[in-house]
Amino acid sequence: MREFSVPPLVVVPPETNITDLVLRQAAKPSNPALFSRLDSAGAWQDISATDFLADVSALAKGLMATGVGAGDRVGIMSRTRYEWALIDFAIWFAGAVSVPIYETSSPSQVAWNLGDSGAVAAFGEAAHHEDIIRQAATSEGLTALQHVWQLEGGGLDPVREAGRGVSDADLEARRASARLSDVATIIYTSGTTGRPKGCELTHGNFVELSDNALALLGDVVNEQATTIMFLPLAHVFARFISVLAVAAGATVAHTPDIKNLLPDLQSFQPTFILAVPRVFEKVYNSALTKAEDGGKGAIFHRATETAIAFSKARQAGHVGLGLKLKHTIFDKLVYGKLRAAMGGNVAHAVSGGGPLGERLGHFFQGIGLQILEGYGLTETTAPISVNTPALIKIGSVGKPLPGNSVRIADDGEILAKGVCVMRGYYKRDDLMADTFADGWFRTGDI
Repeated sequence: MREFSVPPLVVVPPETNITDLVLRQAAKPSNPALFSRLDSAGAWQDISATDFLADVSALAKGLMATGVGAGDRVGIMSRTRYEWALIDFAIWFAGAVSVPIYETSSPSQVAWNLGDSGAVAAFGEAAHHEDIIRQAATSEGLTALQHVWQLEGGGLDPVREAGRGVSDADLEARRASARLSDVATIIYTSGTTGRPKGCELTHGNFVELSDNALALLGDVVNEQATTIMFLPLAHVFARFISVLAVAAGATVAHTPDIKNLLPDLQSFQPTFILAVPRVFEKVYNSALTKAEDGGKGAIFHRATETAIAFSKARQAGHVGLGLKLKHTIFDKLVYGKLRAAMGGNVAHAVSGGGPLGERLGHFFQGIGLQILEGYGLTETTAPISVNTPALIKIGSVGKPLPGNSVRIADDGEILAKGVCVMRGYYKRDDLMADTFADGWFRTGDI
């Protein structure tokens, strides 16, 4: 049995919760932009930490005024957009627990997530999302669900208006009530059998993991960094990066419709992106198809092999002069254009949600993107381990992040322990014995 542990680099006080990350940024003289969104003219407008704090506080007061109590569960069913993050943090400021729902979920899936969690309120992005939520509530008799609000059409305004009578002192008392050990979100994950299980992720999972990750990833995620979020925020990978960005003071933009991704990348010009392997595959295949259609397929194939060879040589510690020259030529002919298509400023690409092929990883590394591949699950708040700029090995998922430990059982199963591991499955204490072995989370992966 092999074990690898990395001690935490940052110790977080137990009375801390996720909302403190916003206060941390709002208190800075630099008042960093935490988010950016497109205005009606199609221009990106930054939202400073203090503006975000004000927006979150107003919505959180509304939740309190409408009866959402500390520890209550509130659902979010929406595409990836600024309001998703706004509502998420407002729920936390109100001392409540968020329950993400994929916007493509069926009425039965929505009913299970809201019913099993006992949600007292839910937000739907558009009219059809609201209809699905109400249909689920009616068909399954979700008596706990008292409020359903819509994001679009000014649907958040009545919530804000309801909170006008809530004092700053009452909001602060509620905001500060949660501690590291308290549940922040319940994310439902489908197993191989039975109903989806609700993973209880705590404030500590997000805050301790974020602060310790930033100790190694500060060159990637910082106040000067920008990213554009297009993965579903209902997925733990995007959700963790969203919180990580706030912890760092980085700026996050959102693309609700994947059809707009390329123009949004080119106009927003992020410094890092996060994606699952299929997105990297699609980018590569689209570039290849475009080259072949333009009669430049042979050049692209040679450029691909050169990029892969260059990345492998750099990883081995020596790049020959001939390879350097070829790489320089193809950088002007091919690689620079690919980087420009992603906005021109992307220096790092975080890959998760599944294994990235070694060949594809070397290709993107070879064209000038540092590939930071990691490994994790919903139950581990996304990353257990990740490659860092100081130590990258394509084809691996890096070392455990500070505060995490990994053990390989005798049968090859990966076991995990540390600040990333969930508290448990909501209302499923019966699963704990099979889920944990001597305090180690059993990932089920070999």
